[in-house]
This record gives sequence, structure tokens and C-alpha cells, in this order.
Amino acid sequence: MKNSGGKPIFDITPFTMLDFPEHLSCIVWFAGCNMRCAYCYNPHIVLGEGNIGADEFLDFLRKRTQRLEGVVLSGGECTLYPKLLELCREIKELGFKIKIDTNGSNPKILDNLLKSGFIDFVSIDFKAAKSLFKSVTLSNFYDAFIRSLQILRLNSVPFEVRTTVHADLLSEKTINEMADILLENGYKGVYYLQNYLHAKQTLGGLNANPKKFDKTLLTDKIKIEFRN
Repeated sequence: MKNSGGKPIFDITPFTMLDFPEHLSCIVWFAGCNMRCAYCYNPHIVLGEGNIGADEFLDFLRKRTQRLEGVVLSGGECTLYPKLLELCREIKELGFKIKIDTNGSNPKILDNLLKSGFIDFVSIDFKAAKSLFKSVTLSNFYDAFIRSLQILRLNSVPFEVRTTVHADLLSEKTINEMADILLENGYKGVYYLQNYLHAKQTLGGLNANPKKFDKTLLTDKIKIEFRN
């Protein structure tokens, strides 16, 4: 699914202290995504149309140059927006730091963004091990994710890897397999596991009470921390 260049933004969260480490930020939710993760609690963003144009968003930022420090580009999948590099340039010209949230499906675009010098931090979502990737995401972007991970590892921009855990989809054994994959690809940071947050509507209609996830069964080869 392509994100149109017209009004690419579904919504803006005007203030967050949680999503960009050490920076007071806003979150820009780009409409559209090229994955259909069963646990996604933002189907209205993934399947919806944009409501806010890039110029409207930049006007919003100009009024907050003394109140915010950073901008989180999220979604949906922000790298689907064809004018993202240009938008990042304009955000940086206003003096803001930029964090990208991505599913890693567009390694070439990610590489261009990193080489531009506009990006200050990246969160990349590791959806599932290769054997489960298609069933979890309804997509074939596993190899693209690995390329994105390698690009990030070879770049100086700080980044983190995170996985949303719904125990009906990802077992402790699978998480350990994913941890090994990260280590094999040279990742030395913290591996963040995010507990599934139930919403009234998800893309996969998942059970609100998945089976219990046993943290004691997780590997100690890599530092793992839980969020939510």
C-alpha cells in the first residue's frame, strides 16, 4: 500500500514525554501501512486516509519551536510517504530532532534518510522470526527487515529494536530465536519487548487475554527489557 503525497498524516499527538528518549516531542501518525499485523491496535490509521497535509503539520511545528524538542514520525508506516526526506529537511530547519518509527520494510529509503543526516534516533519493529513473519504481518518483508537492521548497525545513528508480544502469536522459544537473530546481525543494544495492549478493535481480532508469557524462559544472551 502506498502512502499518498497529498494529505499523508492521519493525526498528530501534540505532546509526549515517552516516545523519544530524553526529548519532549510530538508524534506524527502517517496513514497507511504495508503490513497487517494481527495485534495492531491502530487499524483506523493503517486502513484510513490522511487528514493533515505536510504544510499544515509544518505550521503546527512553527508554533511550537520553543515548547518541543523533537518529532516522532510514526504510523502506519512513515517510510511510505514519498516526500519524507524533504519533510525531514524542513523539520530539521526548524530546529527539531527527529525520531523514526519503522517496520524496516524499506531499507533503501531508511538508508537515504540516515545518510541525509536528518535522523537522530530510530525504533525498528522486529515483528517475528522468518518462519512466522508472514502469518503475523501478512507480508513478505522479513529479508527487507534484516537489510534495514544491517544498515542501522553500520550507521552511527542510535537505534533500538522492539517487538510487540502477544503470547498466542509469539512464544518464549520464538523470542529467543529472534534474540539470536539480532545477535547474529551484530545488534548489541537492549531488545525491548512490548506487551500487547488490547483495544476494542485490532486487525486480527485477537483474544484480549492471551496465554501467560513466562519471562523466566527468555535467553540471557542479550539484554531484554519489557515495556507497558
